[in-house]
Amino acid sequence: MIEASTGRAAGNVNQIYGRIGQDFSERVRCYMKIVFVSNYFNHHQKPFCEELYQRLGSDFTFISTTVMREERRKLGYAQDNPPYVLLCYEGEEQRKKALFLINDADVVIAGGVPSDILKDRIRQNKLLFRYTERPFKKKISYLKKFYHGIKLNKRDMGNKNIYMLCASAYAAGDYAGVGLYKNRAYKWGYFPAVNEYDTDSLMSQKKTNTIMWCGRFIDWKHPDDVITLAAKLKSAGYDFLLNIVGGGVMEEELKQLSYDLGVSDKITFLGSMPPEKVRTYMEEAGIYLFTSDRQEGWGAVLNESMNSGCAVVTSHAVGSAPFLVRDGENGFLYESENTEMLFDKVKYLLDHPEEQKRLGSAAYETMTGLWNAKTAASRFLQLSEKLLSGENNPGLFEDGPCSKAEILKDNWFKENKE
Repeated sequence: MIEASTGRAAGNVNQIYGRIGQDFSERVRCYMKIVFVSNYFNHHQKPFCEELYQRLGSDFTFISTTVMREERRKLGYAQDNPPYVLLCYEGEEQRKKALFLINDADVVIAGGVPSDILKDRIRQNKLLFRYTERPFKKKISYLKKFYHGIKLNKRDMGNKNIYMLCASAYAAGDYAGVGLYKNRAYKWGYFPAVNEYDTDSLMSQKKTNTIMWCGRFIDWKHPDDVITLAAKLKSAGYDFLLNIVGGGVMEEELKQLSYDLGVSDKITFLGSMPPEKVRTYMEEAGIYLFTSDRQEGWGAVLNESMNSGCAVVTSHAVGSAPFLVRDGENGFLYESENTEMLFDKVKYLLDHPEEQKRLGSAAYETMTGLWNAKTAASRFLQLSEKLLSGENNPGLFEDGPCSKAEILKDNWFKENKE
């Protein structure tokens, strides 16, 4: 970790000294200006930004380029803007300031932003990290992939000072397939707040017959799969409760399906609720289900359910799943849309409640020990320091944030099982 020699109240931090990670045996200089530019500031971005702000003070800025959609506000994404957030859409003066900061910074992290806002920085060949989920969330032809990739990233072609932070385990493969970011992609993701619990107390409140699912009721999240699962479990004689949190266009269809399959007595539709309240249900649930297909770019709900000590059973196609879950060690993976495999994994956990607690405890340790904003910020500063000093594509970490992202095929999980 980089420990700031002055606190946040000191304002502009000109020099920050500290020990950077276990691999560094001497104190090194770490002074840089960092800009994170994305569509809008939300609760998934905040913990990482707070960590950078603690280390860099006013040398860190988050630039928001668009007004948050009302749909996202209703889901609890809206945040009060801290002093490091600049809203560049509020007028020409703010936009000019944003462009100056982007071009002046030592390091820029760029999420989904208009291409013109980065063109001068790219022309100057200054260090830039593209922060991206997988671009091909739907299956398309190779020719379409190629032209899509060229159109979106033609300025990046051949630019050796642009790297990728993969907010999906499948991003590196998608981009490499159109000739972009080969051997310049790093594992990344979203870093929602990590709560720290007394592990024994957390696991003791788990209800091992309680299963949970949370999300929008849309087709590619496959909420109908969990209702089909409930019917199979009931038919097999299992005693359980399935809590479903969320809402959306499929709500009436799902409720009708639960009646048609005779499991309305086993399912509670809890509706939409703020993220903090969702956590209280996760803390109680023994099993958490994540059924989305490849269209789930990352899926921060997986971070949150693992942090809450749930035994997760997740589709392998979810963008975060291959990064976060080691099958059988800290959760279970199943082949996307394979409801029989999903049933087998959940049935096993209901038969073995002690396994729920073993996997849930390991999941919690994964979040508190590795996949969190504090680790991500510390490692990102180390990686940036190496790149700014002229080191080409350093591999500093074996796993977790800022480790090298391998090329992962869509069917990797099935191939590994065969």
